[in-house]
Amino acid sequence: MSERNLAERLAALVAMSSGDVRLDTLMRLTCGRALRLRPLPMEVDLPDGGDERDRIVAAFADQFAVDVTGIGANQRAQFTSALGDNVFRTVVMIFIADFVPRVWAGFDGLGLPRHGQVSVVQWDHQADPIDALLNGFVPAVARLRELDAVTTEVVRLRGAAQHNCRLCKSRRETGALEAGGSEDLYAQIEAYEAASGFTDAQKAALRYVDALIWTPSRIDAEVAAGVRKHFSEAQAFELTLDIMRNACNKIMVALGADAPLVKEGTELFAVDADGQTVSV
Repeated sequence: MSERNLAERLAALVAMSSGDVRLDTLMRLTCGRALRLRPLPMEVDLPDGGDERDRIVAAFADQFAVDVTGIGANQRAQFTSALGDNVFRTVVMIFIADFVPRVWAGFDGLGLPRHGQVSVVQWDHQADPIDALLNGFVPAVARLRELDAVTTEVVRLRGAAQHNCRLCKSRRETGALEAGGSEDLYAQIEAYEAASGFTDAQKAALRYVDALIWTPSRIDAEVAAGVRKHFSEAQAFELTLDIMRNACNKIMVALGADAPLVKEGTELFAVDADGQTVSV
């Protein structure tokens, strides 16, 4: 899987729609303001005024971007009622509006090109963003293999904790376990700065995870320098997109669909050659 291929996939995600271009503009503006980053390109301007549905969608998108764990049952119910059958597609487009600007901010901080940014957006109202994100982009990122398995897994688990995805926190990737990952190591993720089990490179990666999740408009120069010191450009590219791939859990958390599949302990999974997650 090449960087060019993934850049094209990112650009394609940016060009897609929830099915309502007015709401697309509202969601992109809301996420940009919440993140203090330039919003994604917009196909139409947002006219003055608005209705109750606009207010509900804007509030949901704002909370999604700022801290998805703050979306409660009442806000979720209002959003679901307002969007009807289009609720899932709309949340996927909120995720794109929320996370692609973070990715570009990360690339900027690391001195990498803004992969996926194009001068003229070829708007696409036919493609399904759900399929493009979850069955195209996500497995394509999972097929990258520049990072070692343990670093990939601790990055995933840090993101799972920050977004409080119950499903993600309950799962363990077998390749990382075989490469030296363990529950003793994973238990140190919460206080990783003081932990003895992580390498300097892994701590640098975890600082970068936190920066993209919590302060994407203010990525500390030392955080970026740590990534550049310990990782090649290809690894830094993969690390940035791994954080976005993992953050798809925000979609499940936002919709209250993140319940674990096991009642006790953890579930084992592997990533197959196609980049798909399979239980083992």
